Amino acid sequence: MKLPSLNIQILIGAIFGVMLGLYFHSLGAENHVVNGGLYVAGLVGALFIDLLKMILIPLVFCSISVGIANLRQHQQMHRVWVTTLLFFVSSMAIAIVLGMSASLYFKPGSGLHLAMFSEAMQSFEAKQLPLPEFFAQFLHGLFVNPFAALSQGNVLAVVMFALILGIALVMGGERYKNILSLLQEVLEITMSIVGWVMRLAPFGIAALLIKLVAVQDVAMLNTLAKFVAVVIGTTLLHGVVILPLILYLFTGKSPLWFWRGAREALVTAFATSSSSATLPITLRCTTQHLQVKPEIAGFVIPLGATINMDGTALYEAAAALFIANLVGVDLNFTQQLIVFFTAMIAAIGAPGIPSAGMVTMVMVLQSVGLPAEAIAILLPIDRLLDTLRTTVNVQGDMVGSLVVQKLVNKS
Repeated sequence: MKLPSLNIQILIGAIFGVMLGLYFHSLGAENHVVNGGLYVAGLVGALFIDLLKMILIPLVFCSISVGIANLRQHQQMHRVWVTTLLFFVSSMAIAIVLGMSASLYFKPGSGLHLAMFSEAMQSFEAKQLPLPEFFAQFLHGLFVNPFAALSQGNVLAVVMFALILGIALVMGGERYKNILSLLQEVLEITMSIVGWVMRLAPFGIAALLIKLVAVQDVAMLNTLAKFVAVVIGTTLLHGVVILPLILYLFTGKSPLWFWRGAREALVTAFATSSSSATLPITLRCTTQHLQVKPEIAGFVIPLGATINMDGTALYEAAAALFIANLVGVDLNFTQQLIVFFTAMIAAIGAPGIPSAGMVTMVMVLQSVGLPAEAIAILLPIDRLLDTLRTTVNVQGDMVGSLVVQKLVNKS
């Protein structure tokens, strides 16, 4: 008997996970069947995430180093770098403007009062992160002992060292061909391991969705329904309309063609809420299904998983305006500009892990004098919204790789 394709298996697993999670939620947290089921789902989901994390660092390191080194001509490397950064900044700027515009128009949070969230705020202590301190920490985190970065799983530092190593391999030319060959072989082995891990993806994704859906606080979700609707609506608009439109305008590729090639990575991103954990699958889909050259995908995708966060930037800007409405603060145009730029910087600095945006959200709020403690209001719904914004983050990386390949080939 022939099994369905992996894509179909993942979709079946996702649907099953949502349905079983809803059933567990209806039974209540005290039910022993629910407790046992959530325990098993937690083990399976954690195993799947751990396997992805296991191969993340060698994959990022080798793919970026090899990707840079294979751009043999210095001018070619320069074009890819510049085009990639321009795309990342432009797409995040569009996402932030979209989120802020919707928040200003619909005004989620108006008429509510912080007192209704006093219980949530009392149990949360915000970490103070002023803008100068965030800049200092961000820059300090870029250049770290590479062995320490590799052992600690510091993705941003690994990306920076891989970039430098890739440039050194280009400048050294034939002298370093043996090192380049070794890195290419390690990359090929790592991609083979990715294929093995993906055989467990339907089970891992089902388990993650079971736990996510079963433990949601529905009462808080109802209270924040308008804000949730604004965030989901604008994130979907960016992912379903704007990014596919950018893809079509620059490459002529249809959204349906993109979805068929990218859905494996997008479904995984939705289930894991981690662009870093999804990165191995994103890289495989981009090179094998979307036919992006390995040297371009190996540069754009890992870099995008670290600094290109359309969904996170949109969410942080919208959440800042939502909290301003909650506390009765009317932000002027200058303060809105500060939110715009701070949200972009914070999204670039946010690690690609579940709910990472909650850490850098404090900086966005403090930049315009809003109470950092108010992010406790968002904690009950953050994981739910994180699924969607992570999916858009990953989609932005994949669209970016296609656009960069088209523009670089034209020039």
